[in-house]
Amino acid sequence: MIALLTSVDAEADILRQSMENVNRVTIGTTTVFEGMLAGKQVVLCVAGMGKVNAAHGATIMITRYAPAVLFVLGVGGAYPSSGARIGDVVLAREEIAGDEGVLTNDGFKDTEFIGIPLLKTTNSTIFNTYPAPAPVLDQALAALRSCGPSVTVHAGPFITLSTCTGTAARARELEERYQGLCENMEGAAAAQVAELHNVPWLEVRGISNIVEDRDLSRWDIPRAARAAQQAVMHILGSWQP
Repeated sequence: MIALLTSVDAEADILRQSMENVNRVTIGTTTVFEGMLAGKQVVLCVAGMGKVNAAHGATIMITRYAPAVLFVLGVGGAYPSSGARIGDVVLAREEIAGDEGVLTNDGFKDTEFIGIPLLKTTNSTIFNTYPAPAPVLDQALAALRSCGPSVTVHAGPFITLSTCTGTAARARELEERYQGLCENMEGAAAAQVAELHNVPWLEVRGISNIVEDRDLSRWDIPRAARAAQQAVMHILGSWQP
């Protein structure tokens, strides 16, 4: 069983339409779709935007279905210096909780400065950065790179923020702090839940925009959502547990 987590319907519609033997289940107020996709048994949840919704959706799927792996997918904004462009596929090498910390007279400081980790288990102590499980990431990268020039794929640090970046100045500040590839609003929360339950995770996003002064006319969310979903189906098609 593979769990698939998105935030909005546009990030899941292709997957839902491609699923076979679908069973719709309501858990509380959350709907999940059980079925087959690319020859694999999956459960799909459109959890809603933001960290709390992502954590809730991930928790529901992990505790009810005990998946072998959690895939987080959707759209994201690429930082200007990342080299990623609209329509490219990006994978997280690590997820960074980018706004968990404290604002001081010397600027932003993360939770290590405070001295309180966001996650502490018998195996790890995590302040703001969740490293992606290497075997899962490597398998996904190999699957996408086998597609040839039809898929442009990048891997690097993802930044999760509660407030989307809408100015070029803020984008430069975050790039300098984290050297990030892209930003999103859910990934670190889902990664933390997966780590809490000892479930491997993978995050796949399509680039919808460059992080700069906000201009929706330059965005392409449908293209990005399509790229992410097609990438996940490529990965599932060759997935080995």
